[in-house]
Amino acid sequence: MTMPSEYRSASADFDAYLDDIRADTLIDSRNAIYTVTQGVFQTFRRRLDIEEAIRFANLLPPVLRAIFVADWDPDEVKRPFEDRRAMTREVQSLRGDHNFSPDTAIRDVAAAVRKQVDETAFDRVLQTLPDGAEEFWRP
Repeated sequence: MTMPSEYRSASADFDAYLDDIRADTLIDSRNAIYTVTQGVFQTFRRRLDIEEAIRFANLLPPVLRAIFVADWDPDEVKRPFEDRRAMTREVQSLRGDHNFSPDTAIRDVAAAVRKQVDETAFDRVLQTLPDGAEEFWRP
């Protein structure tokens, strides 16, 4: 079998994602953008069962998929979806002293992720997830 093209273009696709976030947030550091992304992904992941999270992760391009599942504690207690402000504070709490996530972090990551995925498939999977998932990914 031939290597899937998504793996051949993984670095370029991730660079395009970083450029999208950089343009929307004016955060110039790749490290800071990584933290924003990781914080948003972990915040979302905490609200899903493992099966739901895997369905969601399968929609992401390879590097974003890897960030989504990295450092996962499957025994962590599942949290309910809250209002955007509360979940943004959760995003901002990851590595607090080195986290420059703006108050628009969830929206910014949602907009950039949507540019990297098949939006029809993405929305279809979001509809199968708990109440609050679609709103979370609405830019």
